[in-house]
Amino acid sequence: MKQDALARWLKFIIIGVGICGLITYTVIMPRFGAYLVRHDTMLERNVMPWLILIWISAIPCYIVLFLGLKVANNIGADRSFSYDNAKYLKWTSYLAMGDSIFLFLANVIFLLLDMSAAAVMLVIGIIVFIGIAISICAAALSHLVIKAAEIQEENELTV
Repeated sequence: MKQDALARWLKFIIIGVGICGLITYTVIMPRFGAYLVRHDTMLERNVMPWLILIWISAIPCYIVLFLGLKVANNIGADRSFSYDNAKYLKWTSYLAMGDSIFLFLANVIFLLLDMSAAAVMLVIGIIVFIGIAISICAAALSHLVIKAAEIQEENELTV
């Protein structure tokens, strides 16, 4: 696959993920909260804080999608192994780790305030694990892109 085609596919996927996330955050999650309240009115005081938590945790996700678009633009411009891409991947790593820690700590606070359940903590634990895995993968890719950029720079100097 050529780089411009790869960049187009990456942009298409990133935009698709962004649209799916937008639908999830603005339509599905509020409706799910309303569904929970209909079945248990005791949960009414918990729905809005959880929605706010979820919306706040979406912010780093959309920043990562924006950084992904920048990486895709660089790939399309034949700058796959650039220091800019390494920087974007490093920021992706930081954002994924920060969002994971935020989500975990917020759920612990909600658990202490009796606004959460142990089963929710298990689900959040899985989400946090996935976020940490993404963070580690992005950090490793950042390191590899830096090494490749250094090798590419050395090769350009020797020609």
